[in-house]
Amino acid sequence: MMATTVARAFAAAADYDRHARVQRLVARELAHRIATLPLGSNPRVLEVGCGTGFLTQALRAEGLAGDWLITDVAPAMIERARSRLGSGLSYTMLDGERGTPDGGPFDLVCASLATQWFEDEPAALARWREWLAPGGHVMVATLGPGTFAEWRSAHAAEGHVPGTPAFTPLAALEALRPADPLTVDIYRERHADARAFLLALRGIGADTSASGHRPLSPGALRRVMRRFEAAGAIATYEVVTCHLSRGSDQP
Repeated sequence: MMATTVARAFAAAADYDRHARVQRLVARELAHRIATLPLGSNPRVLEVGCGTGFLTQALRAEGLAGDWLITDVAPAMIERARSRLGSGLSYTMLDGERGTPDGGPFDLVCASLATQWFEDEPAALARWREWLAPGGHVMVATLGPGTFAEWRSAHAAEGHVPGTPAFTPLAALEALRPADPLTVDIYRERHADARAFLLALRGIGADTSASGHRPLSPGALRRVMRRFEAAGAIATYEVVTCHLSRGSDQP
């Protein structure tokens, strides 16, 4: 099951904070956007895929108070988030794609760079909207199909398909009828070489291959890595923010 595979990968990412530069920036930007929502003085907040706690930390820095439930599919990540965020919050393990949280309905369900690992991301987000109280909001930052375009191009130039996931097309997210137009932000990281890029992916637990992918031979991989380096060893993150809401007149 994908959730088990992802949980293992993130549990093994002991150096997550050191490698997760883009993840930290994305969490801060998402928190800034969430802070503009009309959430009231003491909202019930659910975070899915907390990682080491970047998003909740950023939300608290924005002054957002409330009744928090912090969740992740990987118990090791929950403990790292607890170490960062401390007491006064509730923590529990949750498969955000297939599980159902206790403690709802929620005024805010949020996730930063977590839902792109789901097998059916739009279906999961549609379920999350059902967890909302009337007037509640889902706010998610996820990865779009332009992510790692340079790595994909290096594979294509050698006649190969990379193991990176096929991230959800924007049209599939737009079909959820978001409350606001999707926003797309581009982040780029330059790496010393292809090996550094692959080590960074492993460091954040994002090196899980797409289902059915067959690893390249060592020689083929070396050729792809040289292509990637010749193009500058740059990794693009296409970050898509999706805002869903539940109106007060919805059941």
